[in-house]
Formats: sequence, C-alpha cells, structure tokens
Amino acid sequence: MRDAVQDHIKSVNWVTRVSLRDNKIEYVNGRGHLADANTVVATLHNKKEVLLKTKNVVVAVGARPKYSTAIGAQELGISSDDIFSLEKPPGKTLVVGGGYIGLECAGFLNGFGYPSTVMLRSVPLRGFDQQMASMVVNEMEGRGVNFICKCVPESLSKTLDGRILVKWNTTPGASGGSGQGEDVFDTVLFAVGRKAVTDSLALDKAGVETHRETGKIFTTNEQTNVPNIFAVGDVLHRKPELTPVAVQAGRLLARRMFGNDKTLMDYDNVATTVFTPLEYGFVGLSEEESEKRHGPENLEVYHAFYKPTEFSIPQKDMSNCYIKVICLRKEPRTVLGMHFVGPNAGEVIQGFSAAMKCRITMEQLLDTIGIHPTVAEEFTRLTITKRSGMDPNPQACCS
Repeated sequence: MRDAVQDHIKSVNWVTRVSLRDNKIEYVNGRGHLADANTVVATLHNKKEVLLKTKNVVVAVGARPKYSTAIGAQELGISSDDIFSLEKPPGKTLVVGGGYIGLECAGFLNGFGYPSTVMLRSVPLRGFDQQMASMVVNEMEGRGVNFICKCVPESLSKTLDGRILVKWNTTPGASGGSGQGEDVFDTVLFAVGRKAVTDSLALDKAGVETHRETGKIFTTNEQTNVPNIFAVGDVLHRKPELTPVAVQAGRLLARRMFGNDKTLMDYDNVATTVFTPLEYGFVGLSEEESEKRHGPENLEVYHAFYKPTEFSIPQKDMSNCYIKVICLRKEPRTVLGMHFVGPNAGEVIQGFSAAMKCRITMEQLLDTIGIHPTVAEEFTRLTITKRSGMDPNPQACCS
C-alpha cells in the first residue's frame, strides 16, 4: 500500500509538470524568497540563485505539520506527512491531536488492525459541531480506538528494545482529564496543527503583513497589503485549509488577473468531510456558531437517528448514524447548516452543498423527494425538532 501511495503521488506530480509545459509555463524547481515586491530569488538544488523579475507574485506555499514541544518529539515522532513513507508497519500507534487529520489517521490504522490511541489536548474536532464530533468519537471508541482526554505529552524516549516511551500529563488548566500516565508505543504520530511555510519567504522585504504567531498572510480577496502580491491556499489567515478551496481561489484569481473576470472567491458554506471510520460531512454553520450569530431562540434544529439499509444485513452498529439540520425559525426558514454522520458522508454532503449555495429553505428541503433506500434521503424526511423534545430514534427503516 505504501508503494502504491508513493507511485500515485509521483504520477500526480508528473501530470502537473506536463500540464505546465504544455501550457508554456516555465517551471523553476527551487526554494524562493522575495528580494522586493517585484523580485523573487530562487535557490536551486545546486545552490545557484536565479533572479526572477515579475509584475505580480502569488504566494501558494501551503502549510506543513507542526510538532509538539514535548522532549524528544521531533527526534522520535512522525507527522501525517510521513505515515505512508514508513519502512515497516507502524504497529501500536499514539496519535497526538484530535483534529480531523489525527482522527482519520487513528481510524484507518485501527481498521488495519494496529492498536491506536488518540491523545486530546482539549476537545475532538475543535471548531466543528461538537455534538457531531462526539458521535465520531463514540463510533471510534466502539471500534477499539483508545482516547486519552485533556492531556499533553511531556516526553518521548527510546526504550531498550527500540520502542518509544511516552509520558503525559493533564493539559494545564484543564479539569476532568485522563491524568498523568505513560505507555510504550511503536509509533508516535503528531497531528497538532499545521504552520504556514512563510518563514523563509522574506515577505517582510516586500512589506507583506503576516500574523505574528501563525505566519499566515492577511488578504482581501486574495490580495495582500502590497497591491501586486497575492496569496491563495493554506497560507491565508482565517480561511478554510482545504485543497479544493485553494484550487478554486487560484482559478478565480487567475481569471481576474488575466481574463478580465470579476468573480470573487466565496468562502462561506464550504462543504467538507472528516474521513473517519464512520464519516462526518457537513456544510454551513455548526449549532454552536448558529447560536452565537443568531441566538438560540431564533433557531430550529431538526434531527434524527437513522438506520442505513446497508448496515442491516451485516448487523453493523447504527447507534451513531445521525443527521441534523439547523435553520432559522422565521420564514422563509433558511437552512444554516447540514450535518451528517454515517456511510458515504462525503458523497451525501457534496450534493446538498450546491443547495446551500442556492440558500435552500427548510420547506424546499422537505419538499424534495428522496431516493430510497439511500442514506441521503434521510435529510428529506426530518420531522422532529430538538425543541419538541420528541424521541429522534426511528422505529423502522421507513418510519
């Protein structure tokens, strides 16, 4: 599998380089930094420097995983970038971090049969809808993934047999955590966030303003404070760190720069999916963010547990299959957020994201005829609200 993944990445890189060449775009394989707002210095592999004079600059260097500050973390740990480059199976693995990358890694390693543990500093999927996040964690625990809550690693050290001893403690200021402890692992994977790769770009020489802590770039419609310097992707301050977002922003920016187009990137209602063993897909606002923006008294939350037909014959656990739609109570009851935990969540939420772009209302959603027996049709037959206090559990597949 490792070889197949590496071959796939190589093929993607090759196709990209061929596409650049076919479109007569010069490709300079070097590490770049700014000399001024109109000069990029590229350092090649042989240390030779090439000066590139330009009218405009687009910064699209992305981000790379960060490591914990724990003793021995960088020497003995790996990141999600390394997981498919290992020379041997990862074995018993500790994943430090409860974001979507950490949970995805722990989920598929557990699925391959490797004992997996997730260490959470605060809450799982911070910034996501927390009710849905709890469903994801419940499912993973049911499948055998262990969770160490509200703790941070203090040190990593080699054991005599070449494994890794990890010692941890409760997160400073936290209460109700798993407490102090230690255990031995074969692999320790850090998924504690990503840092924009802007430190080596010398952006200050061109006067580009960045966030002091994250290194991310402040922009308005992808334009920095320096008029001829632009940025797209994970380097943007407070924008979704998702590949399709970067692709779309870059495409629209190119059209504006070279095609006299006026279309701006819309960062609202960007759909995404967490590819955990039971997927979580959503588009729009979380329940917490909806309450913050509109007040709980102005919201209606429809919800339901459901029974995927494909889970019935093999008798898979359905206890965490759950959907939720948040809308305004006032007519026309515009939908603010759609959340789905269940099989094929990415496929399901992709279709509804187009409806969200069109500002779908609750009436329009419920007037939609579902395709039976898909899981996506569950969105079209929601009748129970949290406000009603009624039981959202189904009695049968078509109830």
